[in-house]
Amino acid sequence: MIQPNKTTNKSIRIGYSLSLSGPVAENTKAVMLAHQIWEEDINSRGGLLGRKVKLVCYNDNGDPSQVADNYQKLLDEDKVDLVIGGYGTNTIAASMPFIMERKRFLVGLMGLGVNLNLKYPNYFAMIPTGPNPNSTLTEGFFALASLQKPKPLTVAILSADAEFSKNPVIGARENAGKYGFRIVYEDTYSLSTEDYTPLIEKVKATDADLFFICSYLNDSIGLVRAIHKSNYRPKMVGGAMIGPQSASVKKELGPLLNGFVNYEYWAPVPKMNFIGVADLLAKYQMKAIEQNLDELGYYMVPLAYAQMQVLEQAVATTESLDDEVLSEYSRSNAFETVIGKVRFGEGGEWAEPRVIQVQFQNIHNNEIETFKDGRVQVVVEPSEYASGSLIYPFAP
Repeated sequence: MIQPNKTTNKSIRIGYSLSLSGPVAENTKAVMLAHQIWEEDINSRGGLLGRKVKLVCYNDNGDPSQVADNYQKLLDEDKVDLVIGGYGTNTIAASMPFIMERKRFLVGLMGLGVNLNLKYPNYFAMIPTGPNPNSTLTEGFFALASLQKPKPLTVAILSADAEFSKNPVIGARENAGKYGFRIVYEDTYSLSTEDYTPLIEKVKATDADLFFICSYLNDSIGLVRAIHKSNYRPKMVGGAMIGPQSASVKKELGPLLNGFVNYEYWAPVPKMNFIGVADLLAKYQMKAIEQNLDELGYYMVPLAYAQMQVLEQAVATTESLDDEVLSEYSRSNAFETVIGKVRFGEGGEWAEPRVIQVQFQNIHNNEIETFKDGRVQVVVEPSEYASGSLIYPFAP
């Protein structure tokens, strides 16, 4: 039986807060386009429960302090039927106290470890880091390093001084210990940093074998350029950089990315050609060019579309808009999505993790076409998705 929340709208309205300006705006604009493609797709099939679907989105400007107010407006003034989570740890975490107070069903996008301490039963994470998100995001980097001969021994950790970097750094420390590496240096930097050379010179002084970086978009560019200007050559470099996944960063850095090893959630390789993902990306890329957005969409788009598929399948199968009904269904059932089969486990995290490590190899130009297949973005870990072998040591 359909149990809609009280609303005067004929359409099913789905509300959320998204950082359409600020430091992750390039990613979030691609997320919004993926959501809009889903909205078009579901409405072309007749909508949900016989009703058209309408997305209602407010910009939080990348400011966590605006997030709760956006959700309050969505629920109390707009009277939306359902809500979804925004993009990223900072803003999803900021929404959680209000979401928990209202006991809402929430599928968040790429929030790392948001629910580890809260343990809110109606939260679900559209990020493939699994039941141990902090360690899983970074484990592949250290696991790969541990297999090299001669085995590297030391690691330097450098991260942006921001909320998003705290959990990956916790995981990096855990994995360094697990795989027998000694941390010889750890530091943070401000996101307002303009000159990254002094940071790299400090790391160089340690002569660490592994250089683990946790960065955002613009600072990723600055750090990669500073590494190339320096003669410091760690044996492996990368790890948790939020930047090399972006089309604009790829185009700007081009061959400077060669040798960097970094996490990804999806790559254009045969073993990850899940049902529907190629069609989705073709549709997205055509629209992205028109709207001057990320021209590839590999990092955000499959997961953002899958986020909506989870909501869609939960509503359609239960024939309900009740938050508790949708939450119970999502805890107990698997979902077929463009990112593959998804089943949620403890804390709303994926029951089985699926983080991959990609190494950039043999890039010779800055053209976006270069990055459209898997030849220069080689999946090197885990083995079930691998498309090539690690080039070691780092030699740009």
